[in-house]
Amino acid sequence: MDFGLSERGGEYFGRLQEFMDSHVYPAEPVYAAQRAELAAAGREHHVPQVVEDLKVEARKRGLWNLFLPDSEDPAHGLSVTDYASLAELTGRSPNLAPEATNCAAPDTGNMEVLHLFGTPEQKETWLRPLLDGEIRSAFAMTEPDVASSDATNISTRIERDGDHYVINGRKWWTSGAADPRCKIMILMGKTDPEGHPYRQQSMVLVPFDTPGVEVVRALPVFGYQDQHGHCEITFTDVRVPVENLVGEEGGGFAIAQARLGPGRIHHCMRAIGMAERALELMCERAVSRVAFGGPLAKQGVVREQIAESRMAIEQARLLTLKTAWLIDKHGVQAARSEVAAIKVIAPRVALEVVDRAIQVHGGAGVSDDTPLAAMWAGLRTLRLADGPDEVHVRSVARAELGKYLGT
Repeated sequence: MDFGLSERGGEYFGRLQEFMDSHVYPAEPVYAAQRAELAAAGREHHVPQVVEDLKVEARKRGLWNLFLPDSEDPAHGLSVTDYASLAELTGRSPNLAPEATNCAAPDTGNMEVLHLFGTPEQKETWLRPLLDGEIRSAFAMTEPDVASSDATNISTRIERDGDHYVINGRKWWTSGAADPRCKIMILMGKTDPEGHPYRQQSMVLVPFDTPGVEVVRALPVFGYQDQHGHCEITFTDVRVPVENLVGEEGGGFAIAQARLGPGRIHHCMRAIGMAERALELMCERAVSRVAFGGPLAKQGVVREQIAESRMAIEQARLLTLKTAWLIDKHGVQAARSEVAAIKVIAPRVALEVVDRAIQVHGGAGVSDDTPLAAMWAGLRTLRLADGPDEVHVRSVARAELGKYLGT
């Protein structure tokens, strides 16, 4: 196995690192100030201008849509393994870098779905403006009244009525839906409730301006209101043309699995990027803060926290890079168990590292004076997003036991 960057990947890594240092990190306080101004003006979910400025700069530098593997976008020629290291870099500034490079969720997963399963008309209408960063999108799957980690529980109905589908149901944690730039969502619901458990669901494209779509509220995460919003949405007799079906009827579950595989590499490497930045902040605090006659770095307990963090990050990174390598070499199906494993390990490790960094910072760690508290909130949520840890642990166990049970 070779997890090293290709020559092309190394070139992009250097360019992205320079962009982070020269533009992204300096923009963080500007972003915070502009968000505060927008919120005070009642525009909580509008994008701060600095984000659009960063997008222009990133695109000028060719740092754009890098998440698309080389098989889909030969313009940059990056493998999944190459992009994994770039995703880690962007994770160090999660509010700015992913969107600045047009590599932010849920748009990345939605673009992959449209690229793989969309019709030419769907690609022209929705994929093209997403690739150009002109609009944002949402993915509506999770529901408040059922355990949505089991897709067979989904209760939102998609019923055929002549040349239209009629949608009725309720979703929540639909990320991105509060942003006024969000124009389209991919919705998963049931077209055949009596069918095979994994052929009941379908996906359809629902423009946000369709009558019957109502954004009820944007849900905060541990008190933090995401700029793009995580929304509860109701669908009441929402009618969309049958041409808005993504793929085929009954193909929703398979599409969801195709969407989530590579996307979990992105999530996990960004989590590792957050962990790396938290460790840096922890070390800087440890060498600069004096207590009991010397710097915190002299305290054995702090040294242990730093060492444990470094060792855990390295292990999580190696497992995630192995998974990316497997996807490159053998496809997503060959890496199913590893994909499930990293979805547990990377957020868990990052959360532990951020928690240690908060502890070393004391009161400052739980304030907004550092990015640590917001990182913790986001990472804790990641242990639920795209399926809770328990579901992925179950998948790993099933794969492991299958070697002995012959299943």
